Amino acid sequence: MIPPSNSPTADPPASPSARRKLLIISPHFPPVNAPDMHRARLSLPCYRAHGWEPIVLCVGDAWQNATREPELDATVPPDVRVVRVPALPVAWTRLVGVRNLGLRCWLHFLRHGSRLITRERIDLVFFTNTQFFTFTLGRIWRRLHGTPYVFDMQDPWRTDYYERPGTRKPPGGWKYQFARLIAWLAEGWSFRRVSGIMSVSPGYLADLRARYGVLATTPAAVIGFGASRGDLEQSKKLPAPAHRYPRAAGELHFVYTGAAGPVTPHAITVLFDGLRRYRERSPERARRLRFHFLGTSYVAPGCGQNSVLPFAEACGVADQVAEIPHRLGHLECLRLQAEADALLLPGSSDPAYSPSKIYPYYLSGRPILGLVFKASVMEQLLDELGCAYMVRFHADEPKDAAHEALARFFDAACAGFPSGILPRRNDARFDSTYLAESLTARQSDLFARALNHRTQ
Repeated sequence: MIPPSNSPTADPPASPSARRKLLIISPHFPPVNAPDMHRARLSLPCYRAHGWEPIVLCVGDAWQNATREPELDATVPPDVRVVRVPALPVAWTRLVGVRNLGLRCWLHFLRHGSRLITRERIDLVFFTNTQFFTFTLGRIWRRLHGTPYVFDMQDPWRTDYYERPGTRKPPGGWKYQFARLIAWLAEGWSFRRVSGIMSVSPGYLADLRARYGVLATTPAAVIGFGASRGDLEQSKKLPAPAHRYPRAAGELHFVYTGAAGPVTPHAITVLFDGLRRYRERSPERARRLRFHFLGTSYVAPGCGQNSVLPFAEACGVADQVAEIPHRLGHLECLRLQAEADALLLPGSSDPAYSPSKIYPYYLSGRPILGLVFKASVMEQLLDELGCAYMVRFHADEPKDAAHEALARFFDAACAGFPSGILPRRNDARFDSTYLAESLTARQSDLFARALNHRTQ
């Protein structure tokens, strides 16, 4: 059961008859553990307090090809309607090289979504996922039923990131090129009639408005993922994590949880180069440090390949680094974070990147080491929250200052983080802005503006 909101600013729940109906399009959903469904999951306990009756349209568990985390079911309110529909089996579609869930579920979502919009008299459709091909349904349903829709840009759909100087080769080969072609063909068409845009980064909104002038007057809001104290409490009820790292006397454990693709190679190289130099300067202290990168890809156990450890090997520090290259459970990661001596938060060379793990990291209360690109969204956010010791750098400048800052952090960790080393946390800002209750209120404000928006 989900406890009621204890936010002092929460409005009393609207009566069922007064609530507007919100159809949430989230192909992934518990018991599946996928990062793009957490916005919907975190907000479900709060929508009714803001006048919305949510209905979730997702793909049934039998047709999913993602890591399961059954414990997440306990975080979904039992009285929220969840409609689970089929998708084309991946055993069929992989014969032509297609595994993408958005493509596999599209026809089923088109049919079942149309029925729900008609029978339930849906007021607004909310696409909150990264299976971007499903976004094309918004304009189709608007044409068929007149129902407005809102897009949640958790990642950019169309991006030139891999074409920028200094970036690594794009993953996926021909599949990446095919996805890029679909984005080029479908993004503008889908956004042409959108009534509202939500984004985790102001950079994503700026790019969209630069491409499509019609979006200049479209209601929009930058709203992060946030975190839930309910998740933290639920994680404490679980048995000890299966991937708990061993501890020896005197060791200090630095932990990163989540996919590593967005952060390699720049920030990781700064970290490991800095560790190598620290070993040369302070060998006794350096021996105490252990670095864990847990759940660094989205694949199932046994299918992942190390993406961080090769950088540690290249820098000569692999003996102090461990990696688990498959996806771990969200609640398990919360437990692992709580047991760390410090949390690692490496940034991306994409200045618009805003990692959602900032918020559960904050709730853990553990010291955070941020390795951030100067003038990035991540740097601005960490400055605002005051929750991380920051090592700031730029890809095109010497890293000596960054390595010195790292050495000071390592010294502080070995000394038990003396007073004055870590910044003062901005708890008031976090509670009022980045908890699930507050973020759902901001979503609801955007939804209301979207209902009043008239597209051309």
